[in-house]
Amino acid sequence: MTDPLKKIRIGTMIQATGGQAATRIGEIADMGFESFEPFFWQTTNGQDLSELGKRCVDAIGDRDITMSTLGMFGNPLEDKELDRETLQGWKDCIDNAHHFGATCVAGFTGRVRGKPLTDSLPAYKKVWSDLAKRAADKGVKIAFENCAMDGNWQTGDWNIAHNPDAWELMFNETPDDNLGIEWEPCHQMVYLIDPLPQIRKWADKIFHVHGKDATIRWEVIREHGIFGREPFVWMRTPGFGDSNWTDIISELRLAGYTGSIDIEGWHDPVYRDDLEMTGQLAGLTHLKHARGGLTHVPANGAYEGGDPSLKKSA
Repeated sequence: MTDPLKKIRIGTMIQATGGQAATRIGEIADMGFESFEPFFWQTTNGQDLSELGKRCVDAIGDRDITMSTLGMFGNPLEDKELDRETLQGWKDCIDNAHHFGATCVAGFTGRVRGKPLTDSLPAYKKVWSDLAKRAADKGVKIAFENCAMDGNWQTGDWNIAHNPDAWELMFNETPDDNLGIEWEPCHQMVYLIDPLPQIRKWADKIFHVHGKDATIRWEVIREHGIFGREPFVWMRTPGFGDSNWTDIISELRLAGYTGSIDIEGWHDPVYRDDLEMTGQLAGLTHLKHARGGLTHVPANGAYEGGDPSLKKSA
């Protein structure tokens, strides 16, 4: 019987660009992670993804661990050499997702650099309409991470999918059912957006979730604002930030989300470097507790309404 708690799995991201994804999986596969998201930064470096996928699967072995999502992060809308490699990387990830057991590929939309967000929509529609069809033909979903990468509405270098107003524009341009969002609360909190109502509104477009949190320094905002010298927000590992992950996971469950929450590390100002995996394992435990606890306890036929003695005969 499948563990009902694992309808939402808790895992982590694995760097795949350097070709060491399978090795890294082997190193941490027994630490309690239930899923991995192998990801590439801008280029796959010409790796044979079918072979890499098989090595990653072999590294997992008979453990109950999945790889539902691959990551391909870069700017596929522009025409520099690395941009072209990013676009080819998307195609390769889509074509080879099944070798990992993945059904989703996630990353940035790309952006026309240095221009207002709306100037990217024609290029977005052209590139992603083609990729959406390619993915649909292979049973793959595409999820755009909601990360601004220091961009905003007026300018940026990487991604337009960082704001719900942009999502409205994007999905009007590309109404494909297999285009959605790789969502995390952190990137919305950086905008001072309340993440919980967003789940309720956009649940049908949330295909994958990143486990990343944020600490908002309200005392800095009150004294210095958000454009001053002092940083007003820190990106955090789950459990060390302001998010109520119990509420977040409850909302995801109520919306019918099934899939994984993969921790995106390497951002926490405290739990980093030699403390990176210490922080990630604390985040893993925190998210498992927020999901309902560490162990599923079967109901054993107990009456759904409470005390079985209260159940009335029909």
